[in-house]
Order: sequence, then C-alpha cells, then structure tokens
Amino acid sequence: MIVYEYPFNEHIRTLLRLDDLHERFIFFVQQENPLQHHIALSNIFEILEVAGRADLKSDLLQDLERQRQTLLGFKSNPNVAPDMLDAILLELDRVSTSLMATQGKTGQNIRENEWLMSIRGRTIIPGGACEFDLPSYYAWQQQPAEKRYTDIIDWFAPLAPLFDAISIVLRLLRETGSSAKINPVNNSYQQMLQGKSYQMLRLMIDEQLAAIPEISANKYMLWVRFTSQGGDLKSKAYDGDVPFELTLCNF
Repeated sequence: MIVYEYPFNEHIRTLLRLDDLHERFIFFVQQENPLQHHIALSNIFEILEVAGRADLKSDLLQDLERQRQTLLGFKSNPNVAPDMLDAILLELDRVSTSLMATQGKTGQNIRENEWLMSIRGRTIIPGGACEFDLPSYYAWQQQPAEKRYTDIIDWFAPLAPLFDAISIVLRLLRETGSSAKINPVNNSYQQMLQGKSYQMLRLMIDEQLAAIPEISANKYMLWVRFTSQGGDLKSKAYDGDVPFELTLCNF
C-alpha cells in the first residue's frame, strides 16, 4: 500500500515538509561517500529555510500541550492501558521540556558558523560547491567518513529537539483519525466535510493499481481525482475503478 498525506493548513504542511527533510537527512548522513554527506549537509540548509518561521516553536509547544490535555482526559477510561498512556505523557513532557530549553532562532549555531554559511551560500548556485570554489570544504570531504559523520551530527544536534517534537506531533495526529474503506470509484471521489475542521488526511491505495490521487480539500469539501502515467510519464485520467482507504485526522 502507498500512503499519500495531504495537509489542511500551512502549519501541518510545514511539519510534513520538515519531516520529509529529516527522513532524507537521516538516510544520507548514515552513508559514507562524501557526495552523500554533501546531500545531508544540504538538507540541513533546506531545514533552516523551512524552519525559519518565528512561530514554529510556539506552535509546536501548543500542539504538544493540546495533546497532553487530550490524553489526560483518558486517565479515567478503563479501556485505555494506563502504562501506555503514562509512557506517552512522559514522552510529551520530555519533548516539551527539551524544545522549551532551546535558545535563539532555529539553527542559530549554524547561522553563526561562517564556514558553514559560506558553503550554504555556494550550494544555492548550481555546481557552486566545486573544489575550486570551496577548497576548504573539498578538503573536509576528503576526511574519514567517521569524522564527517561526527561533524554533521554535532551541527545538527541543536535541531534535534525540534524534530523530536515534530515526530511525536505527527505520530499522534496520524493515530487520531478513524479509517474508512471507500468502495471502488471511477476516476474521482467527493465528500462533503460539513465545515468540520481537520488537520490532515491520509489516503492508502494498492500500489499495484498504479493510480495516483490528486487531492484538493478545504473545510467544506474533499475532492480526489485519480490519474495514471503513460510511457512519457504525462498524467492522464485513470481508466478503471479505484478502491482506497481514507483517514481524516484531527487533534
């Protein structure tokens, strides 16, 4: 099954973009080739661009507190495992405390590092990080993989509390919705949302169908149009019925 996620607002859109960048960073930083570590470092620079909003930290803290208050309401529910609930509450408290303790603007340690900023300035130019442009960076790339890995992890470390918060917020959000299996539909699907507020939708579809959902949604209506790709990869209307699973998520 392939899972497609669609955000209903700019806040969740930002979290999903950061989550994607973080996943990419984790993959490339664990590799050993200098070119792969270059991509990991470039991902950090992209993270700084996306996470530059001044209100991101406060929004995340509000999300964490909202989830904490919601979960506290389940304390008296006999159908909820108390050990699991307490573990999640402890994780929320730990992540909130760590995020609250971070100082300055997101990635301030990187912004204050002139060497890293010189690399960042060149990476936005196509081919701008060649050895003749940045000989000191090229020399760093020739160091052992373990040394490069340690450096990159040290530079990323102050961002870790932010991504711990994003991880638990998205995880709990994904678990809030109730899934519905939608009977096969031909090309498109519409659903009235009656003005109810949602944060995100998740659509699961069998990868063997090779159907691609193009999603549009607001608080009043959800619309999904299914397409496929021909030999030239150009989109065209999907020919056939498409069964799928839909989850509407909200805090």
